[in-house]
Amino acid sequence: MAFDFHTHVFPPDVRRRREIWLDRDATLSELFADPKAKMASAEDLIEAMEQDGVHRSVAMGIGWTDAGLARESNDYLIEAAARYPGRIVPFCSVNPGLGAAAANEVDRCARLGARGIGELHPDTQRLDYSAIEPILEVADAHSLVITTHSSEPVGHAYPGKGTATPQTLMRLIEAARDYRNVRIVCAHWGGGLPFYALMPEVRDALSNVWFDTAASPFLYTPSVFAAVASIVGADKILTASDFPLIRFRRIRRHVERAGMRLSDFSGDGPLAVGR
Repeated sequence: MAFDFHTHVFPPDVRRRREIWLDRDATLSELFADPKAKMASAEDLIEAMEQDGVHRSVAMGIGWTDAGLARESNDYLIEAAARYPGRIVPFCSVNPGLGAAAANEVDRCARLGARGIGELHPDTQRLDYSAIEPILEVADAHSLVITTHSSEPVGHAYPGKGTATPQTLMRLIEAARDYRNVRIVCAHWGGGLPFYALMPEVRDALSNVWFDTAASPFLYTPSVFAAVASIVGADKILTASDFPLIRFRRIRRHVERAGMRLSDFSGDGPLAVGR
């Protein structure tokens, strides 16, 4: 059973009038100012899942900075999960900088069925890790997964790359360490963070951390699958596409070119832990 841990779908109004909302939301502007940047509906996701042999997908927000757009997106994701039970797993998006209001929105969404928070975008959301406790407390109470954008400290530039490098991600991981029911997923191979697990103190800090493969073909050669599995274990790797940026079939091909199988990895990983 193929599981795609990282996809994005958008409400109809955001898809239809994106140019109006660009000035209202910094993350939307960073990622979708180019009209060629793809936006998908829940129906588009389900169609792609059927074509690519994916049984379940996590659908998440983009790290909205605007509370109104975040709520609209969250409602759409929760409604989509209800329309496609067992196929779409909703993660709500909030701006942690809004403090108690953001924590209240996470609580609302969790009570409606959201299984996680994400995708955080530390740069456009200007994430202050010293002030993220309200989010962590609610996530701990509901046993939520938190997914964060991650970026490599080297390599080519791309829209939204940002500065959520391994050093920065460790600040989130350290902040969440005392919250036993919170699991962290660092997207895009954690910007290379798994390689630092060769350091014993980093490996110890990653006990409640997973890494997804979103957009992997744009970042690494297929050998990254075997390399990371050899360091942190295949059970820490979550196969993910970043749909609609990329289709899951390309992730499958990368896995196969690495001489591995999708079944070598952990499937829903941290979601299974929280059941």
